[in-house]
Amino acid sequence: MDLKDGFGRRINYLRLSVTDRCDFRCLYCMAEKMTFLPRAQILSLEELYRLARIFVGQGVRKIRLTGGEPLIRPGIVELCHDIAKLSGLEELVMTTNGTQLTRLATPLAEAGVKRLNISLDSLDPIRFKTITRIGNLGHVLQGIESAQKAGFQRIKLNCVVMNGRNADEILNLVDFALSNRLDISFIEEMPLGRVGGLRQERFCSNDEVRAKIEERYSLIHSAEQSGGPARYVRIPAYPHSRIGFISPHSQNFCSSCNRLRVTVEGRLLLCLGHEKALDLKQLMRRYPESDGRVIDAIHTVLAQKPLRHEFSLSGDPQVLRFMNVSGG
Repeated sequence: MDLKDGFGRRINYLRLSVTDRCDFRCLYCMAEKMTFLPRAQILSLEELYRLARIFVGQGVRKIRLTGGEPLIRPGIVELCHDIAKLSGLEELVMTTNGTQLTRLATPLAEAGVKRLNISLDSLDPIRFKTITRIGNLGHVLQGIESAQKAGFQRIKLNCVVMNGRNADEILNLVDFALSNRLDISFIEEMPLGRVGGLRQERFCSNDEVRAKIEERYSLIHSAEQSGGPARYVRIPAYPHSRIGFISPHSQNFCSSCNRLRVTVEGRLLLCLGHEKALDLKQLMRRYPESDGRVIDAIHTVLAQKPLRHEFSLSGDPQVLRFMNVSGG
C-alpha cells in the first residue's frame, strides 16, 4: 500500500538521518558548542536498514541519507550497499559536506549511491571557515573533485545564502558550478534551533538570488524535477548544469510535499516545521520480528501530517531542534 497523508499527497521520498554528529559547526545548522546524542540513543545500522526496507515496501522510491555528516558514521558504505539493493528503490542519494569524499567517493558510487548533494557556502577559505566555524575549504574542493571522478549520475552543490555572510558570492558560486559542469541549488535559511545571530537581518530570499544571477545570465525555466522541493532553471549556454531554488519562505512548496524525515533517534517527522513525530525506534524495539505493527503506525500517523509549515524569521524559532538533529 502506498503512503498517503490526510490531504491525499503521495509520499515517495524518505530522508533518513544516520548521525547527528558532524565535523563542521555551520552557523545556520547548529550551535558552536554542541552536545551530541549518546550512541545508545541512535538507531543501529540494522535498524536504519530495516526502516529503509519498510518504507520502500510502502512505496518510497527515493531515499536520501543525511546527518549531521553521514560519511563520519562507521559502516556507512556497507549500509549504502544494502539499501541500494532493495527491490523497488529507484534512487539512493546522499547529502554531505564533502570532507570525506577523497577516500569515500568511489566506494559510495560502487555501493549504489546515484547522486550527491555537497554543501558549499563560500569559495573564500577564510569566510568558509567562519561559516562552518572549523571547516577547511581545500578539503571540500578536493572532495568535489574526487566525486566528479567517481562516476555519480549527478552532483549538486547546496548553498545557504545569507546577507552579510555570502550573498556577495552568488555569481562566483554559479560560475564555479558552470565551469565544473555541476548543478547548484540556493537555499533560504530555515529557522530551526537557536543558532545565534539575527536570522531576519541575514535572510536573503531566492528572488534576490535569482535577480543577482540574471545580472549576468539569461535564465530559462526548467520543468525538471529531482524528487525534492527545488525549482530549476537553466542557462542555455551551459546545458550540463541546472540552477535550483529551495524557497521555504518566499515560495512555499508544501502543496506538493512528498517527503518524510526520520531522525537518527528514530523519530518520524511529519513536517520539518512542526514537532509532531512518531517514535519508530520504540516501535521497532518493541516488535523486533513484526514489521506490521510499525507499518500500521506509519499509515495511521500520516493522517496528521500538516498541510504546510509556518516559518517566521522574527523572534524565537518555532522548532527548537537543530538542523543536524532534524536530518540535513
